[in-house]
Amino acid sequence: MFRKKKTLLISTIKITAVLLGAELEIYSSKYSARILRDSWGVPHIYGKTDADVSFGLAYAHAQDDFETIQDVYIASLGKLSELKKNKLISFNSLIKITKKDYQSISDLPFLINDYYVRLMNFGQNVYENYSVQVPDDVKKICRGYAEGLNLFVKDNPKKAIKGIFPLDAEDIISGFSHRLPLFMGADGEIRRLMQNKINNDFTDSFELPFITPFTMDMVASNVFAVGPTRSKDGYTRLMINTHQPWEGPVAWYEVYLNSEEGWDFFGGLFPGSPTPLIGHNPNLGWSHTVNEPDLIDIYKLTLNSENNNQYWFDGEWKNFITRKIKIKIKIIGPLKWTIRRTVKESIHGPILSLNHGTYAIRISGRNDLKSVEQWYRMTKANNFSEFRKAMKIQGVPMFNTGYADKEGNIYYVYNAKIPKRKPGYKWRSIIPGETSTNLWTEYIPYDSLPQIKNPAGGFIQNCNSTPYLSTGNMDEINSLPAWTGIETHQTGRAIRSLELYGLDSSISRDEFLKYKYDHTYSKSSLISKTRDKYIEYMKSDTSSVLRTGLDLLENWDLSADSANRAAALAFLVLPKAFKPEDLKYNPDSVTKKLKQSIRFLEENYGTIDIPLGKVFILKRGQKELPLSGGPGLLRAVYYKKLDKKYIAVAGDCYIQFVEWGPDGKQQAWSIHQYGSATKDKSSPHYGDQANLFYQEKMKQIR
Repeated sequence: MFRKKKTLLISTIKITAVLLGAELEIYSSKYSARILRDSWGVPHIYGKTDADVSFGLAYAHAQDDFETIQDVYIASLGKLSELKKNKLISFNSLIKITKKDYQSISDLPFLINDYYVRLMNFGQNVYENYSVQVPDDVKKICRGYAEGLNLFVKDNPKKAIKGIFPLDAEDIISGFSHRLPLFMGADGEIRRLMQNKINNDFTDSFELPFITPFTMDMVASNVFAVGPTRSKDGYTRLMINTHQPWEGPVAWYEVYLNSEEGWDFFGGLFPGSPTPLIGHNPNLGWSHTVNEPDLIDIYKLTLNSENNNQYWFDGEWKNFITRKIKIKIKIIGPLKWTIRRTVKESIHGPILSLNHGTYAIRISGRNDLKSVEQWYRMTKANNFSEFRKAMKIQGVPMFNTGYADKEGNIYYVYNAKIPKRKPGYKWRSIIPGETSTNLWTEYIPYDSLPQIKNPAGGFIQNCNSTPYLSTGNMDEINSLPAWTGIETHQTGRAIRSLELYGLDSSISRDEFLKYKYDHTYSKSSLISKTRDKYIEYMKSDTSSVLRTGLDLLENWDLSADSANRAAALAFLVLPKAFKPEDLKYNPDSVTKKLKQSIRFLEENYGTIDIPLGKVFILKRGQKELPLSGGPGLLRAVYYKKLDKKYIAVAGDCYIQFVEWGPDGKQQAWSIHQYGSATKDKSSPHYGDQANLFYQEKMKQIR
């Protein structure tokens, strides 16, 4: 990967950080910012220019989570193997790698990520296209952000790993190039290829990551908006409700930005981002939910048996583009091993040569460097026209987007950079790579994507479900062909939102909040149908061992508030899935889980009808708090087992509730599952928002 040599310029210029009471002022030769933390520790960052504010953002976020930010950039620059300790390394693993056995590289932690970075050639692409694709004002905020991180490292040198800093603006853009394909599903596609499971279904969202050592999965989300005609008081309301991992590179960080150039934004962002990705300014707000359009295609190539550097395409042998790469692997102390390889690329994209075939990976927008620009322009938009103009950049290749503004507009779009493909191929499968007839080069225009502004019913929602029912009316939103991969299913959350928001013709503020925090599964949800199906299957079983558990499940009211005495057993026993095709239901497996769960609850709690909040909890430091909600609910919470408890690890996390009155006056509230000090256990803000979060309350921010 191309990476130019850099020097630590900040060592020769004046950079200072001065603490003034509750404020921190930071300076460099080019930037200055004031960081004022509110009573919750949320950084409010002020500066003359947007670049000054981004400079302050980087420093403030590094104070709270430098470790994760550093890991993001080590990964995006393909230096994990070189700079991080390889705990599982062995001589036999190295010998396998030197023999080009690609199936064995998973023996080495970090190596797959570093190979992925070089295979996709992110650094060279940024080097070649940065000056043309990235506008000057975006370059400025990226430079400011990089300098803010470099300043933090200068002030805290012991926290930094040598060999990564100083960063520059190009590195900030490279970070997005690295992450976006992972958001789009590259991890699952490459996993299936390398493990020779190309005909298998996609893996579960919570399976351990394959490419990176930390998850980059987009989990789920909700977004709801009601216009003045649907609200009881004529207000416009927006619920920003993402469901992300609670720690790591795709966990939300809350910030307020204010510059004299007009940046006035409350929002959430991921570690390493110089701009918020969701939130609101005084005039408008939006949120994203994960969607799953088909944005990656895999082509199988035919190689020349006499020259493996050629492949058959349009009636002739074509030469691969080849590049020499090397990856350094840290062994012990300063000792490193260098692996050298030749990587190839066809007209389709980068190549994986495996023992079961040679494949090219084609990723939508792979060389596009516009994502930071789009998100930045969205934060600066003053009205719907400017917001839609920002969306039409299409630098962000996926995510449903729900929007509302002070003028009373609400809007939904199935945002996706979907390739224009030729019908007749099974695009979700492996595509033959011998012809240009299936080689796409253009994308479906933004105006043709499923979308609607100000629907007749005054309401939009999306809960990782089909865009065509985002208003509850299938006839309101334009559709696209099935080969686009656009979802046709309804999640349980989408079904429930249409039962609550969708059936209420006059929604008050209290109702708007109540529906968001709803704890009850729809009777039409997968978990309800699976429960009923299993109970019917077990009707003839009179075993005294299982009957108590079966009766508890059968009488469960589908509620999951923390006091519910059947939900814990239901969560442990019943199979769950986001969509019908992913449900893995086998009654014998459910019976086995029922036996195990009865034993677990009786041994650890003395009863199987234990309140949900005794078993399923929020844990932060010494705090253990009972949670209402669960998988697939509007109050979504996802857990992992730790000893005798199930600890929340994803789901409802950073939430914003924004409203504008008929006079345009704005109010807003937010909550984070933990607090602003995401890694500093000694800070009072490490878990100070958790008490509000578990009580389903928010703090006012405007």
